[in-house]
Amino acid sequence: MIPRYTRPAMEAIWNERHEWQTMLDVEIAACEANAQLGRIPKEAVEVIKEKADFDVDRIHEIDAEINHDIIAFLSAVGEKVGDEAKYIHMGLTSTDVRDTAFCLQISRASDVILDDLERLAAVLKRRAVEFKHTPTIGRTHGVHAEPTTFGLKMLLWYSETLRNIERMKRAKDEISVGKLSGAVGTYADIDPFVEQYVCKKLGLKPELISTQVVQRDRHAMYMSTLAVIAATLAQMALEVRHLQRTEVREAEEYFSPKQKGSSAMPHKRNPVRSERICGMARLIEGYTVPAYQNVPLWHERDISHSSTERVMFPDATIALDFILNETINLIDKLLVYPDKMMADLNLTGGLIYSPRVLLALVSKGVYRDTAYRWVQRNAMKRWLQGEDFYENLCKDEDVSKYLTPEEIKACFNPHAMLTHVDDIFARFVL
Repeated sequence: MIPRYTRPAMEAIWNERHEWQTMLDVEIAACEANAQLGRIPKEAVEVIKEKADFDVDRIHEIDAEINHDIIAFLSAVGEKVGDEAKYIHMGLTSTDVRDTAFCLQISRASDVILDDLERLAAVLKRRAVEFKHTPTIGRTHGVHAEPTTFGLKMLLWYSETLRNIERMKRAKDEISVGKLSGAVGTYADIDPFVEQYVCKKLGLKPELISTQVVQRDRHAMYMSTLAVIAATLAQMALEVRHLQRTEVREAEEYFSPKQKGSSAMPHKRNPVRSERICGMARLIEGYTVPAYQNVPLWHERDISHSSTERVMFPDATIALDFILNETINLIDKLLVYPDKMMADLNLTGGLIYSPRVLLALVSKGVYRDTAYRWVQRNAMKRWLQGEDFYENLCKDEDVSKYLTPEEIKACFNPHAMLTHVDDIFARFVL
């Protein structure tokens, strides 16, 4: 069942009617190719193109009796076409049709995802420029490190999204193949021209060599790409979840006037969209395991891959489409609080400027390890006793031999640590 949140474009690709129609498109194109080879009367092809249709319920009914969905499909189509149906599926094996149609569906799903990624990149680009020079504290290990800007956070995500666009393009190109090469890939009962004709008509590339299936390394790489994209989205959402914590609240998800955060606590404003993105990203990432396990199949083919693929490819592309749109909405409407960012930047009483004090001492000729110990002992007094970092540095006999209070004070400037922000932004076309 397609989840209710699915965008129409993605839903249309994976609904059952479209799946069978895509296979019918492959069958009809193969008939056209065989007609050009003189294996099928051209008049029969015209009849097939005019009458070819099916009823999904009828396919299920036949399949319940014979336990073979492709034969059930062909029988249902044959009931609509009549005598000319004998020319359908000539020289083909079931996987010729299913694998080619399946790759075509994945390729079409890729177009939806690429559109999502382009829209996400545009939103990230706009908001990166908006907060280009908005100072905020950078954190490593969750602990205050040095100042950065909120625009740089957004620019980082924008850069990663650009890479994901290129990855998705490569993944689409790699999966956009078809094969109509017969039971073990030797073209024993079909001319290679049929494969070339069908693939060209459907916008696919003929597989250079296949067994009964398109080799699943392509599908594993595709699923890996979806997982990498999902991980990027989870990275963004996780950052928002941290920033929205009550103790931090430097940014938060948009909260609509009628929205409710908790059934019991009216005050709550929860990062529900971000949590949803993180959770569903895990689902997509989890599909990489069966995708890898589908690569090794017995000899020229078994069907251990088929059951998993019928679930995971529609599910993963639908889920990624969904959380991409959730992320677009999240970033587009994200509430940002620069004053709180500045307050948090100053929370440690200047400890974040310790690197600049260290370098100032080194520039005066102090051995680096010695300067490090001098600055650290004053920093620890701030951490453990709450003493003033700047005043202690000024009173420190070792430090004061090399730096005046004015020189120390000059180190306590976040903007001096952000002088190259424009240089970083200049690396991108914004």
